[in-house]
Amino acid sequence: MTQLILTGDINLMNVTDPTVPFRKTIDDFKAADIRFSNMECCLYAPPGGQVWDNEGFMAAPGPAGESLKYAGIDAVGIANNVNYGEAAINASVARLDEIGIKHTGAGANRAAAYAPVIIERNGVRYGFLQRTSVYWPTNHEATAHAAGVATIKGHTAYQLPMHKLRPEIPPANRPGIPPEILTWPDAKHLQLFKDDVAALRQQVDILVASCHWGLRKDVLDYMPMIAHAAIDSGADIVMGHGPHYSLPTEIYQGKTIFYGLGSFSFHTGHGGVAHGDWLGMMARITIDKKAVAKVAIKFVRHNSVNETYFCDPANEGKELAELNERGAKLGTKLVINGMELEIAKV
Repeated sequence: MTQLILTGDINLMNVTDPTVPFRKTIDDFKAADIRFSNMECCLYAPPGGQVWDNEGFMAAPGPAGESLKYAGIDAVGIANNVNYGEAAINASVARLDEIGIKHTGAGANRAAAYAPVIIERNGVRYGFLQRTSVYWPTNHEATAHAAGVATIKGHTAYQLPMHKLRPEIPPANRPGIPPEILTWPDAKHLQLFKDDVAALRQQVDILVASCHWGLRKDVLDYMPMIAHAAIDSGADIVMGHGPHYSLPTEIYQGKTIFYGLGSFSFHTGHGGVAHGDWLGMMARITIDKKAVAKVAIKFVRHNSVNETYFCDPANEGKELAELNERGAKLGTKLVINGMELEIAKV
């Protein structure tokens, strides 16, 4: 049997001591056979220093890279809204290559950005690919000849609720009724994603589709559409991230969808403002005979010195109840088993 660890957002801005972010979780990382994370920063030192009114998050490539090595992270996804700018993306990719950490989701051109990662451990071939639906409208999506990120475009529409969709919606006979917000993935982008998943399926035993998406704590309509399409095309696990909140899970066709693993190491955010004490999740996947045998979750928080630590789910009653209330709409709940949580059907 082998173990795979998946984490949500890792942002290493302002890290000077490489051991700090992961030193309280390092034992679990070392015990796993393979580790994959969403890296929500570029390993790049802008000539003029970090500018907070632009799109990118820049982490000092020296200590940030060493921090990833210290944690033993094998591969990262870099398709997200803060991996921005040709110079930053190219420098970040070069630093990851230098320290031997594989990456998917951004690159010098479209072919590089959309290329998957394949890693073999103990006779099991793992495949990872990442896409983002959260990206800037100009100079961010990778093209045939320009650096950028791999994308799945999403659409938004605002519809007057002419029918009774939910009990709390007032009848459509009065001014001021708020619109229903509809979202869906772009058909062409989704088909390309399905094609890429299907092609990777032929090369690996375990396939993880990683998706940067979401808005606050909502599982928007386009997210299950993408997740279900990934599994229908051959993914074993769908790993979502982006809103920095822990979101519900779903079991679809017997496969696990994490709609949001939340933050794993994320001390400084937009505007250089330190993030508060968030609740994130680390997924631990046990692989037996080249198939997923068990899925477990650990809650994580972080402290004022930017150490991520595991927290006892028994002490997270309010957050767990909220997660389960949202998860019930997807037919699942999280059940405490010691320091871990397991996914059960409602």
